[in-house]
Amino acid sequence: MENYTYNSLTLQLEGLKVPEDSVLPVFLILLFSYIYIMLMNIGITVIIFVEKSLNQPMYFLFCNLPVSDIILMTNTVPHVLSDLLLPPSKRLISYSGCVVQAFITNFFSSISHTVLMIMAFDRYVAICYPLRYSSIMTNRMVIKLTVYAWGVPFVWVVVLVSLSIWLNRCRTMIMNLFCDNASLFKLSCDDVSINNIYGLTFTVILFAFSIGSMVLTYAKITVVCLTRKSKSLNSKALITCSTHLLVYLILMGSGIITIALHRFPQYSYERKISSFLYLLVPAGLNPIIYGVQTKEIRLFIQKLFCSKESF
Repeated sequence: MENYTYNSLTLQLEGLKVPEDSVLPVFLILLFSYIYIMLMNIGITVIIFVEKSLNQPMYFLFCNLPVSDIILMTNTVPHVLSDLLLPPSKRLISYSGCVVQAFITNFFSSISHTVLMIMAFDRYVAICYPLRYSSIMTNRMVIKLTVYAWGVPFVWVVVLVSLSIWLNRCRTMIMNLFCDNASLFKLSCDDVSINNIYGLTFTVILFAFSIGSMVLTYAKITVVCLTRKSKSLNSKALITCSTHLLVYLILMGSGIITIALHRFPQYSYERKISSFLYLLVPAGLNPIIYGVQTKEIRLFIQKLFCSKESF
């Protein structure tokens, strides 16, 4: 008969399974990746607020992405790094710490989708109603959209994690690199049907609204570009929409791979690595994509380097 430890306040994380001679290289790669992601996301946020030409609704809405990525990375990567240097038996986390980490992981992962949805709305207004853009996308509207992008996932994730907290725990091993909601309710020996149904419903609704809003928005933008046949309009739409769409496709691609691997138990370790890359890859690529595609950001960086060279 299997022995269980009920409602233990200390949990053990599986962590990364790395050969001993590869621990240091993997640690350094992850450490430099973390430093790079933090510098890039903090940098682009500061640039948007400092450079007056970037004080526009589109960039203020985009700022939600680097801010959420900074918090998400700080929530997971340092713990994964420290666990990498410890033997498996020492990779411990308190139950309360695991709950907090799970909430932050699920909350800020969801925010990425809602932020890209409100950014799609901004692009729709800018391209389809350019003369009314300033009257529609006021500071008040930007605040409303931001509250929606953070508020809706907050309510959903509070319920999601609360359902897991109420379960009795009979296991202590988190079969993941970090805590998320799925890891929490898998600690229980109770019936977790409600957790699975709610989690699946939450994921389906989030993805349905996310994909639906993108398809609808870009369909309308395409119709406007085709009917007006304006070269300047089409050029503006191509530049701003391609950036937004590329960021969205990277996020969706990473998420779909992780979800698909959940359906194949034999690839459990690959799924854990994929879930970690789902956090790292978009956070690392988003600042580059917007930095390269946005003329104002490129000019600010060039001006910054030129001023340093003059000294």
